Amino acid sequence: MRVAIISESFLPTVNGVTNSVCKVLDHLADNGHDAIVIAPAAGSPASYRGFPVHQVPAVAYRQFPVGIPSPLVARLIAKFDPDVLHAASPFLLGAQGIASANRLGIPSVAVFQTDVAGYAKRNRLGSASKLAWRFVKWIHDGADLTLVPSQASRHDLESAGVERIALWGRGVDLTRYHPNNRMRPTAQALHAVLAGATGNPAGDTVVGYVGRVAPEKGLERLAALRGMPGLHLAVVGDGPSDGHIRSLLHGMPATFLGRLSGADLADAYASFDVFAHTGTEETFGQTLQEAHASGLPVIAPRAGGPIDLVRHGENGYLFDPSDAADFRMRVGSLVDDPALRMRMGEAGRRAVIGKSWQALCDELLGHYASVATVSKARKRVAVGSHA
Repeated sequence: MRVAIISESFLPTVNGVTNSVCKVLDHLADNGHDAIVIAPAAGSPASYRGFPVHQVPAVAYRQFPVGIPSPLVARLIAKFDPDVLHAASPFLLGAQGIASANRLGIPSVAVFQTDVAGYAKRNRLGSASKLAWRFVKWIHDGADLTLVPSQASRHDLESAGVERIALWGRGVDLTRYHPNNRMRPTAQALHAVLAGATGNPAGDTVVGYVGRVAPEKGLERLAALRGMPGLHLAVVGDGPSDGHIRSLLHGMPATFLGRLSGADLADAYASFDVFAHTGTEETFGQTLQEAHASGLPVIAPRAGGPIDLVRHGENGYLFDPSDAADFRMRVGSLVDDPALRMRMGEAGRRAVIGKSWQALCDELLGHYASVATVSKARKRVAVGSHA
């Protein structure tokens, strides 16, 4: 199969969109398929896994390159002549790619990954959010199929009038993120530093967060844990809110580990006792899956993607995002109960077995095949009507 992937984000920018695109490309390469990548100009590599990466004009917005429409997009798609176009989190660039594919008679799959409603609410856009949803509907109406990562996202798009929707989650590396990592000397050393930072002879319970340190991640909620005995916070990640969050948590037992990746990130998860996610704008929640794969209980807001991932009272807790006391209570119950942490962590690991990237990408290939089949059927009908 020949797949043209047009993405609003790609390397060297690292985020959920880039990560999922790379995983898809890895799967395509490992299984003998052909692909190209079209992405905003941002210093991307010339190729990835042997597939050419084409950069198109972009402008910078809040530290991220935003692709802008260019005649090059249509030419690249036409020259490659793919069996399907994959539009990752389509915005301006993705919209042009979908439109070009339609003109060329190429089926398309759009992957929804942006919480438009949450962004509009946080930035008090008011009536502008309705315009944003109309734009989202216009983009996704052009695609043959829209893939959503969670039931919450599906509800949002259906409420906006988008049709032809299917659920497609995200895979997780079950080998890299594993409970056995706790036995690695590097992970044990990090846990010893974090748990012993306050001098508590019994060792503190390490409550960790992984993700961008940005307004949409709601890290201000961590301040509700101030004064909780036996707790040490560990924050992995960086971003525009770093200084603000450090100031807000000043005086609390907290360690900022910065951005980590690879084995260092796996060690960080292994050094945690509890994983806490604080943002309400996640369409999915990949770090929750990584935490579960690492054998950790997860605490997350009852909003968006986490609702699908956290089984309340079984592998973690969903808290009321409008109630700081509820968040504090849920964290406290796990800080005080090692046996509960172990039971929930084991349940979390079981919940993600079967969600490897291999399985999820095989599922994606099935979606590609389905839209390609429908497209061929439409063409036969069109030819017959003109005969």
